[in-house]
Amino acid sequence: MFNDRAAMHIEAGRGGHGALGFRREKYVPKGGPDGGDGGRGGDVVVVADSALRDLSAFRRIKYLRAGNGGNGLGSRKHGADGETVEARVPVGTQILDADGMLISDLTTAGTRFVAARGGQGGRGNARFATPTRQTPRFAETGLPGEELDVVLHLKLVVDAALAGLPNAGKSSLLRRISNARPKVADYPFTTLEPVLGTVDGPDERQLTVADVPGLIEGAAEGAGLGHEFLAHLERARLLVHVLDASEDDLEGRFRTIDRELAAYGAGLDERPQLVVLNKIDLLAGLPAFDVQDERIVRVVATSCATGAGIEELKRAFFELCPPESAQQAVDEPLPDFLEYRPKPRRGPRFRILRTDRGYRVVGTPPPAEELEEALRRAGVKRGVEVELEGETLEWQ
Repeated sequence: MFNDRAAMHIEAGRGGHGALGFRREKYVPKGGPDGGDGGRGGDVVVVADSALRDLSAFRRIKYLRAGNGGNGLGSRKHGADGETVEARVPVGTQILDADGMLISDLTTAGTRFVAARGGQGGRGNARFATPTRQTPRFAETGLPGEELDVVLHLKLVVDAALAGLPNAGKSSLLRRISNARPKVADYPFTTLEPVLGTVDGPDERQLTVADVPGLIEGAAEGAGLGHEFLAHLERARLLVHVLDASEDDLEGRFRTIDRELAAYGAGLDERPQLVVLNKIDLLAGLPAFDVQDERIVRVVATSCATGAGIEELKRAFFELCPPESAQQAVDEPLPDFLEYRPKPRRGPRFRILRTDRGYRVVGTPPPAEELEEALRRAGVKRGVEVELEGETLEWQ
């Protein structure tokens, strides 16, 4: 089953705690502070992988958590950094937050996007030693990593996409021109999910073509099956409008699909279109198609049963979808990824320090619930002293 959406909870690792220690060696009765820093928490990274075709791998993965940083040790030993977790997704995957706001859009294979950043490690007490404070008895706790719910939404990145009414012969056409083997039957809605195929051409070039489930009137508002997959037409360089030439009113059926593309938006009604008049083997002669539209770049008549027009159609694909180098000379190339989320504030408003008696909160304390959660994550336990704004409290 084709999966183009997935939801999961991601959590970056928290930073390790700084060590609170002092040098203790023979003949060194008053060794100074030597607590090392905690390691940085691991990140959650999303990687665009050209070998993947959908998000089916995330049907069972609902939670991703990176490793925590190791705590600092004595002798100024630095804690180990937390293990980074990678989530590999198909090219064209968008990352949205729980409110549906776009965070990032991965458009190029091999790009890496840090979806959740690990927390910084706490500084050991050796970092706080000064000429006037030679024995600091406190160290920082590690900061928590970023945590959020995300939705992955795949929009296929293809050279051409087949669109049209149900039973227009799109799947048969894809079988004829590519290496794909979609299900073919003589009834509407045989195709229930997008199918990808690779078309081989001259000079060892290849094009990727997608067969999208048939659209009906009202698809943009949710009617039929195709409305779920209209997004996969957004990134196609060429729309291939397939019409059943054996039926009447070619122009009317062309306008039906055109209205759905316009209703959906995203510039689909402005995309160049290659019109394919399919099933000409059922006619005595070539059909008449007199639609005058500047978006129609070519009209090709084909028959999947006899093979008529198939080679002409394949040549049209490669002529209308030039190589990337030629395309980039005309259009500005897509960036590796776009990041839409605002940049986080620099540094926390407060820090939690570990002391030899418990914990100390420095800076501007947050609201009570947030402070309690931060102390719990720092490891506070019942009966431990917590210094807050000049007062010493016992944690209950």
